[in-house]
Amino acid sequence: MIRTIARGGTRVAASRAWRTLVLVLPGLWVVAVVLWEVFFPTGAQLVPLLAAAPAIACAGTGRRQCVLLGGVCAVFALVPVGTVDRDEDLGSRCGTFAAILAVVVASYLTAGRRARLLRELERARAVAVAAQAVVLRPLPPRLDGLALAAGQLSASRGAVVGGDLYEVMATQHGVRVVMGDVRGHGLAAIGTVAALLGSFREAVHDEGELSSVLRRMERALARHLRERARAEHPSSGLTHDNPVAEDFVTVLLLEIAHDGEVRALNCGHPWPYLLRDGRVEPLARDDPLPPLGPFPLPAELPATGCGHVLPGEALFLHTDGVEDARDARGRFFPLPAMLTEAVSTQPVSPRAVLDDVFAGLLRHTGGSPSDDMAVLVLRNDRVAQRAPSGARSATTRPQPTNHL
Repeated sequence: MIRTIARGGTRVAASRAWRTLVLVLPGLWVVAVVLWEVFFPTGAQLVPLLAAAPAIACAGTGRRQCVLLGGVCAVFALVPVGTVDRDEDLGSRCGTFAAILAVVVASYLTAGRRARLLRELERARAVAVAAQAVVLRPLPPRLDGLALAAGQLSASRGAVVGGDLYEVMATQHGVRVVMGDVRGHGLAAIGTVAALLGSFREAVHDEGELSSVLRRMERALARHLRERARAEHPSSGLTHDNPVAEDFVTVLLLEIAHDGEVRALNCGHPWPYLLRDGRVEPLARDDPLPPLGPFPLPAELPATGCGHVLPGEALFLHTDGVEDARDARGRFFPLPAMLTEAVSTQPVSPRAVLDDVFAGLLRHTGGSPSDDMAVLVLRNDRVAQRAPSGARSATTRPQPTNHL
């Protein structure tokens, strides 16, 4: 968190320095041209260079300064300075004056159009943020005795939504988690994310088995791809020649029981890491199923038993963009080493782990990741309740604590 605040302070300071520079640069340009014309006469006319000042003012600040500087430059164009003979042809000076006014008018109109486009961009970003809140809802900091932290980085500059998905739901069957990665980017990927998350949010409450949840998500994906194919390629349908038929989604489903037992179904997704006692261990090593989309699910879908997440231990879920991130030399991001460093202090803080990993990713990629990335960290904050004297130990059940 401290690193995030420091990076934010650095960006604010750089932004203020840039605004100060663009405010004074047009005035410095005018002063430099006039002084050079007066004190270092060369016989060449430099006054036409004043036409650049209004354009610089509009590009960096706004229309008000453009008009003000344009008027000053136009006056200088009419008044002979330096080596200019006062009997110089008035037509030449009037021509420079007209050129400066033309630049002022063009810059003024361009700045107005840019301001309108910026307002439209801000409205579009506000709509995107609202869409993200609906499609990829912010997770609560605590859910059924689990402390949560999640976030994503988009490969598209300025984007707030991408092709990664995650959700955590508390149900009567335990806490159920989904983490997925849709092939591709853009609006098509966001539509697929919405279809899968909508199916997951309903199925986790209705289906007692994790395999049934996955099958309902598979059917929802198939319906979505058929609808996309009809909309984008109405004449071809969903055939092998249709580009939509090549889309797929990697999906990881987890079920965390009340006693911390973890069961999983993995369709082509990276396995999570278990963070315990300052160590980082893969949650499971089984080969995953194929991603959803290209191939149907097998008839038998036994969930993989992944042991228990004990109180104080945490799970780190991620999409493949995290481990596949490369630096300028082509080296992959060292995720296990970064996690080992992040969990060296106890207890494990999901928010601190998330911040450290994202800070490391931005450093590793130079601030320009090539793929969408999503991270979800869950810590078990439940503690076992002691059974009354003479009661059977099997009746004990972990209960949530109230600390973070």
